[in-house]
Parts: sequence; structure tokens; C-alpha cells
Amino acid sequence: MDVKKEKELREAEATAEKNFLRHSIEKFLNWGRVNSFWPASFGLACCAIEMASTGGARYCLARFGYEVFQASPRQADLMIVAGTLTRKMAPVARRVYDQMPEPKWAIAMGNCACSGGPFADSYAVVPGADSIIPIDVYIPGCPPRPEALIFGMLQLKQKIQNPSKVRLIKYGK
Repeated sequence: MDVKKEKELREAEATAEKNFLRHSIEKFLNWGRVNSFWPASFGLACCAIEMASTGGARYCLARFGYEVFQASPRQADLMIVAGTLTRKMAPVARRVYDQMPEPKWAIAMGNCACSGGPFADSYAVVPGADSIIPIDVYIPGCPPRPEALIFGMLQLKQKIQNPSKVRLIKYGK
């Protein structure tokens, strides 16, 4: 990120903090967003089994307020791409993501969704879901444990609550 863009972002944040009403409303909306994710179930391979088990009694995603896995993208605000994304499924993934209302986020779950996994050299596999949709959080593993998905969702929560801190951490400042 160039210095000019960083300066503009800092000035915009300072202006937003001076405007008490706008700052308070934005803080309240972010609080509501991070405490009630509605993930779209988009399981493609073995990672989907681990994603489904996080909703079970043992791991209980409901304790964080993330219990409603939506079958329709029009009611979801979080897309979890769990598994191997093939070139045949890539347009479907993009269509599901485009149908989600704003604000929306995406998580890549598993090595295959993050970077293509062991199938990265294949002609039929997309080398990472980030080439199709913008990914906010990556969860590595083959398949990642349910605890990893919970940790990834908590990282997304932190990213939404503190966008300026996350941007500064991302660029090493």
C-alpha cells in the first residue's frame, strides 16, 4: 500500500471518529454483524464434513451466535468454501458469492480451498479460491479440525470489529 493511500485511510478514520453519531452507529452495526454470522453452506469435499461437525453438540458453533447455516445465499453473509474447488464448480461459487447481500465475507477452509492442495497441478482444480472470490480468512489443514474453523471465524470477527488494526497488521505497521 502506498503512503498516499494509507494517509487517506487514516484521515477518513479520524474524521469518522470525530463524527460521534456516525461512529457510534457503525460500531453498533459491526457489533451486530460479528455476533450473528449466517454462513452459506458450500461444502465441496472432505472439509465439508468437518464444517458440518462444528454445528454439532461437541463443538457447538451456536455459543458464538453462528448457528444458522443457510442453504440460500440470499440470507447468508459468510461463505465458507470447504474443499477442492474445481473449474466446473468455480462459476457456481462465484454466482453464490454474488447473490449474497452486502456486507459479505468468505473463508477458505482446507488446503485445497486455500491453494489447490495436492491437486494444484491438475488441469481441473482451481489453485485457490481467492482466484474466484475475495477471501478474508484462510484456514489451512487437510482437513482442518472443527476447532480451526471456530478459530478462523473468531479471526474474522476480530477483522470486522477492528478494520484499521487489521490493515496495519497486514502491512507490518
